[in-house]
Amino acid sequence: MDQAWIDAFHETGFAKVEGLADDETLAAIKSAISDGLRPPLAPLEYESEVGYPGAPGSLAEAGGRTPRRLLQAFARDRVFRDWGMHPEIVSRLKALFGTERIMLSQNHHNCIMTKNPRFSTRTGWHRDMRYWCFDRSELISVWLAIGPEREENGALQVIPGSHQMKMGRGSYDANLFFREDLDENLALLETAQTVSLEPGDVLFFDALTLHAAGKNMTDQTKYSLVYTYHREDNQPIPETKSARYEDIPLW
Repeated sequence: MDQAWIDAFHETGFAKVEGLADDETLAAIKSAISDGLRPPLAPLEYESEVGYPGAPGSLAEAGGRTPRRLLQAFARDRVFRDWGMHPEIVSRLKALFGTERIMLSQNHHNCIMTKNPRFSTRTGWHRDMRYWCFDRSELISVWLAIGPEREENGALQVIPGSHQMKMGRGSYDANLFFREDLDENLALLETAQTVSLEPGDVLFFDALTLHAAGKNMTDQTKYSLVYTYHREDNQPIPETKSARYEDIPLW
């Protein structure tokens, strides 16, 4: 990697790496995802459980049992573990964090995102650190595109530089989503960028970067594998969800 990539991440709050996963790796991941979905194997989260606008109201409703996330990816299959500890990912994270001692969280992300074309829902604007409990907000997520990701199938959208902005509690609604009824927020949202990805591309993004995702308007389910990492000296706060499972050291 070059210094320009590192500088771009710190300036914008995100940076892409093209083609990091090769075809063989993608094929193995797709096979493991298929095994986890047919039939759906717990732990997982259904669309009806996320409570997003437009989601089925219960498991009994049409589409209520549409998987949204296959949880605990690291423990599910060797291929997921190998990807989470991929040497190129670890090397880039060490450069971004400025330390050799980094850890993979088993409590946040650590999942396969599934976006079904019929019953997918929009994810509102948010910062992941609104929901996580650590000593510091220095966490980075790594998002692997299993297939193509475009605006029409619900690709990620990001606000460049938002990881450096201070925002009060009033900028968020009761569910900790960034409010879209405030003029100052709307002006910021006009700077949003859609992150288009090809299969095997990877997006690194800061836990303070505002991001969202639309519905899948195509006829193909979109899959993404996502992990979150932190420095060893940035510990989860005890007795919170961020400390439920032990994190994985990567040195």
